Amino acid sequence: MKMMFASRSQQGRRDENQDRTAAEVDEQRGFFLVCDGVAGLPGGDYAAELVRDTLLSALQNSSSFTPESTRAAIAKCQQTLADAQGKNPKFSRMSTTLAALFIDRKNQLAWWAHAGDSRVYHFRHGRLSEVTRDHSLAQQLQDAGYENSGINSNLLYNALGTDPVRPVTFSTALELSDGDAFLVCTDGFWLNLTTREMEQALRMVNACEEWLTLMEQAVNQSDKRDNLSALAVWVGEPQDATLLYSPADAARFVPSRN
Repeated sequence: MKMMFASRSQQGRRDENQDRTAAEVDEQRGFFLVCDGVAGLPGGDYAAELVRDTLLSALQNSSSFTPESTRAAIAKCQQTLADAQGKNPKFSRMSTTLAALFIDRKNQLAWWAHAGDSRVYHFRHGRLSEVTRDHSLAQQLQDAGYENSGINSNLLYNALGTDPVRPVTFSTALELSDGDAFLVCTDGFWLNLTTREMEQALRMVNACEEWLTLMEQAVNQSDKRDNLSALAVWVGEPQDATLLYSPADAARFVPSRN
């Protein structure tokens, strides 16, 4: 199964970039993740780095690659983070978001996990199929049917390292289809793009790298303040099903000649 990916991480108007990303692909599998250290408390960057490195190590050393083994790997991340919090009082409340995509190339399956407001998007035939639901107050209000405009989207009720410990959300395993596309990203990325714009960008390109570049350029045109990180993943040939757009669709992505 053909698979391609592209990755970005850049600092916004913050003192530092607490985002951490990782991607690893071989003939049997692929995994892609972003972690965004929760701001406002010391150690967010350390929490993000610790979770990323622990998850990569656990996956690399595991003899199996299944939804169950990735659950165990993320549980190890939670325990490792808790141990680090206990050893350093300064970092006792450090935490990080997580969004991770797992692809079993041999069995043509994908599944994902997340905690916090970093997201995994799945596009099929150029249209959004699924997206993770943020562990945030804004999402809770929206789900309950209340107005959430003006609510800080960064108010999280779940992330790795929070007290009390809450479970990470896992998707069910998905059978992959030729042309599937995924986006794994932090809130600094998705807050500046609508789902429709992500779809429009996908319909305008021939390659995974081009898709991510087009979206990144659009984000950089906005009044972005946060760090942003994203990984784009293509399975098969998404452009065969999506390369169709109108000038109106392209408005945000094509510079005006006026």
